Amino acid sequence: MSIITYDLLIRRGKLLGLTSRDEVVDIGIKDGQIADIAPKLEASAKQELDAQGQLVSPPFVESHIHLDSALTAGEPRWNESGTLFEGIQIWGERKQNLTIDDVKKRAIATLKQQAAQGVLLVRTHADVSEPQLIALQALLEVREEVKDWITLQVVAFPQDGIYSKPENETLLEKAIKLGADVVGGIPHYELTREDGVRSVHRIFELAQQYDCLIDIHCDEIDDDQSRFLEVVAACAIRTGLGSRVTASHTTAFAAYNNAYAYKLMGFLQQSQINFIANPLINITLQGRTDTYPKRRGVTRVKELWQQGLNVSFGHDCIQDPWYSLGTGNMLDVASMGVHVCQMTGRHEIDACYEMVTQNGAKTLHLEDNYGVAVGKPANLIVLDASDCYEAIRRRATVRYVISQGKLLTCTTPQATEWL
Repeated sequence: MSIITYDLLIRRGKLLGLTSRDEVVDIGIKDGQIADIAPKLEASAKQELDAQGQLVSPPFVESHIHLDSALTAGEPRWNESGTLFEGIQIWGERKQNLTIDDVKKRAIATLKQQAAQGVLLVRTHADVSEPQLIALQALLEVREEVKDWITLQVVAFPQDGIYSKPENETLLEKAIKLGADVVGGIPHYELTREDGVRSVHRIFELAQQYDCLIDIHCDEIDDDQSRFLEVVAACAIRTGLGSRVTASHTTAFAAYNNAYAYKLMGFLQQSQINFIANPLINITLQGRTDTYPKRRGVTRVKELWQQGLNVSFGHDCIQDPWYSLGTGNMLDVASMGVHVCQMTGRHEIDACYEMVTQNGAKTLHLEDNYGVAVGKPANLIVLDASDCYEAIRRRATVRYVISQGKLLTCTTPQATEWL
């Protein structure tokens, strides 16, 4: 009987979801796929890794980021007020000097930083409110250049609104024709409530016409009268697009009165749309005009999760006009979610881990090829932790990142020596 030879063999890994702390498995990888998972594989491999009983997980998913603005903090000036709207003003100035090379260089540097921390699926928004569509073109080129080690989705995002300028609607459709995967919008930043409603309807029309996913910056404001989420839900129900639709931010949902929120929750369950919260950025940008008590500014994550709706977390910004900090570490995002959403029960902490892994894959509509299971693409990570709780509590180092069956990065956890 011949011994199977794998391209890569991971020994003694603790699979996410295993109940026993001592239960470990071997994972055999061949031709870019997970070929076998068993307590002990009698096999050889071209390359072998010892997971040492630590957590083997599907990769992290970055559901919401703006790669076109990443790594521009302080250019041309700092956001001293810390508000969303000053950030938009600063970005409006910075994007006048964009070049293809500038955007690509910063985007790829950010993606490498993310990938080294276990992120292998990313949805990025590209501002399509400038006439040359430089950010979009650059990110479409990046999508092609990184496809061998990371999956990148690009959202055509009209940062300044669809109807704020006569040409913006045309630019949005042009962006989709050029190859954007997702159509986006920002109804609360349109000139009027009526324009906001109109923009949501237009987004759904374009998504159906060009067979795109939808991801709308929705009600990213503290105003309890900003109620475009109900419009998104209604459109999703009427079109049946449901799982192809995402409402990002929805921070106004945190400010709604409970009677309205309760009514809305029923419609949201009916719609089955996805939600993305960005805990680091939402708690930083929102509540800026409050004195005390200050609103947390994060949508009703726990309540949405409790009602069975798909919620994922995003980093949103990494060193840009809206947020000058950040490293791309999704465990930082999950940890902030645990705290600000008050999800400190063990099942709730596990849920926050799912919000940066499998829930994100569902949001990106990529769940069919996601997960650590036989027959799935061999995209996985090994963390310096025994379970989700330890991973989030300690912001565990991602020791190994395996992308498409190949070892992409190896990181040694820091060690402290008492002298």
